[in-house]
Amino acid sequence: MDLQLKEKSVIVTGGGSNIGRAIVLELARESANITLADLDEGQAGKVAEEALKLGASDIQVIKTDVTDLANVQTMVQAARQKFGGVDVLINNVGWDDLMFFSQTTPEFWDKIIRINFLGALNCTKTVLDAALEDKTPTSIVSVSSDASRQGEAREAVYGAMKAGINSLMKSIAKENGRFGVRCNVVCPGVTIPGDDDDVGETSMWAKKDGMFTEEQFAKIAAALPLKKVGRPRDIANAVLFLSSNAVAGHVTGQVLSVSGGYSMIG
Repeated sequence: MDLQLKEKSVIVTGGGSNIGRAIVLELARESANITLADLDEGQAGKVAEEALKLGASDIQVIKTDVTDLANVQTMVQAARQKFGGVDVLINNVGWDDLMFFSQTTPEFWDKIIRINFLGALNCTKTVLDAALEDKTPTSIVSVSSDASRQGEAREAVYGAMKAGINSLMKSIAKENGRFGVRCNVVCPGVTIPGDDDDVGETSMWAKKDGMFTEEQFAKIAAALPLKKVGRPRDIANAVLFLSSNAVAGHVTGQVLSVSGGYSMIG
């Protein structure tokens, strides 16, 4: 199936590791023009080299702190200047450190809020402004989490911010559909890097054993209807589907769980 993403201008935030990396590489296979926005320039550069080998039409790496609005505005402007606009924004940046809410602190809350919610606000507002100015159909896909739909122990603040993303995308979809702007959400479950999936030093998966033990991974898989945990490419495929006007052009305001059946919400 042709997603018709060839030479489309696509921004991927947090594109250097795990899910973001997989999204970039799948976009490369579709010959997209990619702006890879990440704090870790070294890791992002490695992914960019892989993307070019896989067939990306072109790619640029922009060091970006999504919590800084001015920094985001500079990144989006770079995408517009190099590729003539922005056709797709993928809000992929996310971070958490698993702990019970009783163990958290206001400083921890602030970090979670800034990375997971404020970052998406900054990127979405900046790209939306560009879309309305340029009068171009634009798809915005935000990577959320099934923790936003089910509630999850040790992810209280993270899950709350991701739930905010779900609501934000629905509201923006309703407000801006008449301008050709589509907004959708993909909610992964536990999604672990494979042996071939590099992660950068700033990734929450940099110390995979600090997230879950192998025994816990096995228990999670056993509890899922599909009996397996997610891999980055599982999420990337769903993101690309929703990004494409060719195949998902009549889909907006939707929250799609890609979690092996962990969440089954109508």
